[in-house]
Amino acid sequence: MVDYTSLTDAQLVSRLREGDGTAFTTIFARFRNLLFSFAYRRLNDKELAKDLIHDAFSDIWEKRATVNVPGNLESFLVTVIKNRILDHYKHQKVSQRYIDNFNAYIKAQEDSTDHLVRHNDLNSLIEQEIAALPEKMRVVFELSRKQHLNRKEISEELHVPEESVKTNLRRAMKILKDRLGHLFILSFLIHL
Repeated sequence: MVDYTSLTDAQLVSRLREGDGTAFTTIFARFRNLLFSFAYRRLNDKELAKDLIHDAFSDIWEKRATVNVPGNLESFLVTVIKNRILDHYKHQKVSQRYIDNFNAYIKAQEDSTDHLVRHNDLNSLIEQEIAALPEKMRVVFELSRKQHLNRKEISEELHVPEESVKTNLRRAMKILKDRLGHLFILSFLIHL
């Protein structure tokens, strides 16, 4: 029986590439406190820090067969989290610009019949795309965005793990974003 805690980082990465789940959880356990501290100091938001770390490790697991760790594992993981944080801030900045531009557009066009027609067309298109989502994903998305339930409430209502709710929400947003583009998604989120 192998004592995973005594393995080197390189040995753990090698086993991870082979699909060894215990190596993966050992890597996570070995670095989670360091990564959480690093992310929390930069974000000042515990839940967001945990989410970024969870998403990063999910991606590492999904790409385990091809994961490339040049140098030491700690530096690699810190860089991955740093890039996630930068992406978060970049996305936040871009989203805010879209929202600001969209709100300015809405104000300028408030009384326009043309605006109302486009708004209705947009809502119709959004509803069609939501209806086209896979059933579980659609239900989770509608509970979140239309009934304003949080992940825990959705988890309890549907009797599914909270991580499953999170995954379905993330995938639904990605599908809708791919199909409708950023401006449409922001329009949808603003009006719900």
